[in-house]
Formats: sequence, structure tokens, C-alpha cells
Amino acid sequence: MQVIGLCRFSYPALGGFQVEHESIAEREAFLYDPARMEERFRTFECLTLPPLRAQTDPDFTFIVVIGLSLPAPMRTRLEALLADIPQAVVVARAPAQHRPVMKEIINAHRRTTGLPSLQFRMDDDDAVSIHFVERLRAAAHGMEGIIRTNRYVGIDFNQGFTARIDARGIRAKPALETLWTPALGMAVAPRASRGILNFSHAKLSRIMPVLSMTGEDMYIRGHNAFNDSRQKEGIRPVRLPRVDAEVAAHLKRIFGIDEDHVRAVHER
Repeated sequence: MQVIGLCRFSYPALGGFQVEHESIAEREAFLYDPARMEERFRTFECLTLPPLRAQTDPDFTFIVVIGLSLPAPMRTRLEALLADIPQAVVVARAPAQHRPVMKEIINAHRRTTGLPSLQFRMDDDDAVSIHFVERLRAAAHGMEGIIRTNRYVGIDFNQGFTARIDARGIRAKPALETLWTPALGMAVAPRASRGILNFSHAKLSRIMPVLSMTGEDMYIRGHNAFNDSRQKEGIRPVRLPRVDAEVAAHLKRIFGIDEDHVRAVHER
């Protein structure tokens, strides 16, 4: 089965944000603010990309969606970060309705194989385990009967970490949450037109069968000041302790995330 991941890298969609803006120009000004973009580039480089480079099953496609309006120096920087990841494809689009444009992009990369596609989504500050693609395929094979008789089936790896990076390294704590977006996959039947970005992740189990799998750390959910979900008033801060040597070693082993690399990126 073909595995397709999609990451929106500050794409100025119409909709798709918890905090809305009055105009596309206002949204782009928020998204492309230099301080915000510096943070996004750091998390993308330090958290998102290392485990994708190290996937134990390298047979997947990773689509990075950007806006046509992304400033040229930022696009050049992004493409440089992705240059050594052969699975990565950068797709640029003008602002459009969020769900239809994401459906079009994913469907344009689906191969006609007669088999379901396995799809996943990530934010640009999230990460998946180096075993994620391998585990996603294995779970799908184990659910063959359910997948054969349903257009859409959710595959939810619900154990991992919430984390934040800074100039000193990594802050993180364990998380066990159902239907969070990182490490949430979906089997999509060959003739089904919608994809993983066409459904609210939190409501997935109301629409389709979902298998939740635990017992193995499979994701890191990035937490920072520019999270879309943290732009509203009254949001409580999440306390994240600084990782000790044992946790740091675990994150490096399972996600390929290195505190020395994090510190070096912040020093640049």
C-alpha cells in the first residue's frame, strides 16, 4: 500500500485554522512574521525531519504544502532542508478552501494500484517515530478485513510526547492521547475521493472504524507560542520539564532527535 504524508508549512488556507483572520493579507502577515517563521524552521529542522530521514521503511511520500506567496528566501531555506529527503515533495498553491485543496493535492499523488492508500498528516512542529511507516503498514495488514469492507479506517497511535525546544535543548513530558494528529493514520479505499485532511481528527471515530494502538512511543506533538490552538485568549500554559539524560537518549534513539543539534540550530 502506498503511504502518503502531508504537512502544511504555513500554507495560508481559507479555513483550516482555529483562529481566523479578516483577509488573506492579514493571515499571510501572521504566518510569515519573521519571528514566527524562525521558530517554525527550527522545529521543522530539529523535530520533524530527523525521524523522516531515518524511517525504517523508506517507501513513502512526504508532501509539504506551501503558499505561492511564501517569501523566496524562506522557500529556498525550506528546499535546502528537504534536499536530502528523497521522499519529500514541495507543492505550492495559492490560497484556497482548506479541505478541497488538500484533497486535490493528496489525490494528485495517489498511485493507481487497486489497493488502499495509507495517509497521515503532520504539523510542521510535530514528529513521528523512526518506525512509524513500518508500524502503519503492519497495522493496516493486520486490519485487512476491516479495511477491505470500509472506505475509510483510522489507525491511531496514541502514545508519545509533548515537547518544546529552546536554546538549551528539549523540554518534554509523556502523552497518551487519542486521535491527536501526529502519528494518526488512515486507510483510504482506492476509489474514495476524500483524504485524511477532509476529516476532523478529533471526530474520526464518529465517522469510521478506528483502531487505537498504544505501548510504543510513536509521536512528538510540538508545543510552542505560535501553535494555532494557543492563539486564543485564556489558554493555560503547559508545563514541560527539561529532559534528563535518559529521556534525551530515548528521544534520540526513537525519533533521531538530538539535543546537541537543537542547541546548534539555536546558536546559528
